[in-house]
This record gives sequence, structure tokens and C-alpha cells, in this order.
Amino acid sequence: MTARVEFFFDYGSPWSYIANSRLPAIAARTEAVIVYRPMLLGGVFKATGNRSPAENPVESKQLYGAVDLRRWAARAKVPFQRNPHFPINTLQLMRLAVAAQKSLVFPTFHDALWPAFWADARNLGDPNEVRKVLEIAGLDNEGLNAGAQTPEVKEELKATTEEAVSRGAFGAPTFFVGDEMFFGNDRLEFVEEALGRIRGNPLLLDRRG
Repeated sequence: MTARVEFFFDYGSPWSYIANSRLPAIAARTEAVIVYRPMLLGGVFKATGNRSPAENPVESKQLYGAVDLRRWAARAKVPFQRNPHFPINTLQLMRLAVAAQKSLVFPTFHDALWPAFWADARNLGDPNEVRKVLEIAGLDNEGLNAGAQTPEVKEELKATTEEAVSRGAFGAPTFFVGDEMFFGNDRLEFVEEALGRIRGNPLLLDRRG
């Protein structure tokens, strides 16, 4: 039986960026398939009444969160820096992700967007900056943007976001192994254990991706 992990994410989530870098190794160890599910985190927040950690009123918690992000990025061995443009409205980015999936160029798109936002600190709320990132990656900026504006893509992103909420999601990253939900980069050890059970090979919780 092939194990599957659904990865609900938004490019505006730094924790999703870090989790994204760790997930392939976990999938390889458990012979699992990653199903990438672009969703609109702002829509999830609106539907659930949750809000971004960046908007937390406790200053000391915000400061600690920034330190924790750097620690996890170092553990995951991915470049990371605070993006001065964060937070941004990611609606167009997430529509582009869906359009990239439909155009069968999602892996290239996905690998270009993450570091542009969280390693290079580019302003991906600016369409011109997004165009530069896509063109450097060899992608068709005009074609993807045209696809992102189609009713089909808009509806799919909306439906995926609503599905995530209906299944219990309240933030990103959120993972599902079957009907079991896991929230947060720091819960990937439990994701790996759940995938291991499906493969009939339980994994130790202290393994690191």
C-alpha cells in the first residue's frame, strides 16, 4: 500500500518553507507520495478566526518566534532570512501555484518561489518581482498569470482552502496522513511515524528529516 501525505501550504508561511525542505527526506524513508495542496492561508484565518503569529500582541513571543525560525532553518539546512515585505497578500501566488500544477510545471515553480521569498527576501507581493523569479526559472510568466485568472483555477484554490478548514486546518503547514491531521513543522516526526505505520514499519519519534 502506497502511503500518502497531503501537504497544505501557503508561500507566505515561513514554517511551511522549512517543512517543505524536510518533507522529501521523510517521504523517501517511508516510500510515501507527497500531495501538494496549495491553499490560501488568509482564507483559513478568516474562516477559523485564527491569525498570523506575526500579529501576536505579545512582543516577547514574536521575538522568540523569530529566533525559533532561525534555529529550525539551521537544522533543516536551508537558507533563511526575515523578509521585510512580510506579510503579503498571497492570493495571486497561490493561484499561480494551482495554475502551475495544471500546466505540469509545478516542481519548477515550487522550487523557485520558496527561496525567492524566504532566502532572498524578495517582495513577491509585487507582480514585477514575481515575473523576474519565474523568468529566471525558465517559466512562462504570462501563461501562468493567464491561467491563474481562469475561473477553474480560482475555484480550485477556494475549494481546497474550504476543504482544509472542513477537515480541521487552522494554519500552515498542515499535513494529513489519511484522516489524521498534523499541524506545524515541528510535528513532522509524527507525520513520519504515521506514514511508517501504513508501510508496516513504525519509525522512531526522534528521527530528524
